[in-house]
Amino acid sequence: MLRAAQECFAVRGYEGTTVREIARTAGVDAALVHYYFGSKREVFAAAISDALRPGEIGPAVLGGGPEGIGERMLRAFLEQWSSRERREPMLAVIRSAFSHEEAAVQLRHFVTTEVLGILVRAIPRPDAAVRATLVGSQLIGLIMVRYIVRVEPLASADTETLVRLFAPVVQRFLTEDLGTEAV
Repeated sequence: MLRAAQECFAVRGYEGTTVREIARTAGVDAALVHYYFGSKREVFAAAISDALRPGEIGPAVLGGGPEGIGERMLRAFLEQWSSRERREPMLAVIRSAFSHEEAAVQLRHFVTTEVLGILVRAIPRPDAAVRATLVGSQLIGLIMVRYIVRVEPLASADTETLVRLFAPVVQRFLTEDLGTEAV
């Protein structure tokens, strides 16, 4: 049902998708979708969680301590996005968020609490939220340019090139003095 929901959200966006359509795509009765998820809003929240899966990359990125965290984060991030099977559900969620405010609110909440929240909890500094948001801005920008708008040469750049270019910026945001303590 989640794959069907992600497919529907990708094709029709959040507003254009109905629980009935999700059920039809999944080959089940709409009552079953309601039973497991409740409303369309809750199906979308589950689709976000299933697509982004921050729990999968958090331990690998944070487990090695602060040294090299930028590189580990970029590698884990790009690995997740390199698989077409993983990328399509993530793109569906992001496209839906761009087309509908309620979907954007849900995605923002998930990213703030689940994705960036992992970083905030791992960074023992008073400006951890600012640092995590700066990292998020880099990663979301990379998604936009590479996978949605497909701007060259980043759209076809190999992983090693992207890691070489982005990891130092992410590392700086996470570990170096930024002068953001007052933010």
